[in-house]
Amino acid sequence: MAEFGVGEAEKLLEDMFAPWVHDLDLKIISFEDGTGRFVLPLNPRLSRGGGILCGQAIAAAADTVSVLALSAFNGRFRTCTTVDLTSHFMRPLAEADTEISVEALSNGRRMAVTRVEFRSAGGGKLAASATCAFAYLED
Repeated sequence: MAEFGVGEAEKLLEDMFAPWVHDLDLKIISFEDGTGRFVLPLNPRLSRGGGILCGQAIAAAADTVSVLALSAFNGRFRTCTTVDLTSHFMRPLAEADTEISVEALSNGRRMAVTRVEFRSAGGGKLAASATCAFAYLED
């Protein structure tokens, strides 16, 4: 399997995603042991009243990091489309960067499912989670 690491994921993020996704300014930290790690930097433009990270930014980040992590797990980008994204919000994310981890729950020939977790930087309690399902449009 071809190597697909942080550098390849950064290029994929730059080349394949809509320009507004770049405004998330996601930082790719690592892909190891079946987990992708990312940081969503604190950004007032992604916050609602009270400085709380908005749910739309969390959902967009979940979808984006899932595609990047699946590419790393597959060793290459596979054209896919999101067929379901379910998010759960347990506590607000405010006034800090957000640490994101993603793992593949299933990664088959035609479908993949990921679980994404969001915590305040520094190992905070789970603040939000998402489960994303994707259909691969190619083999």
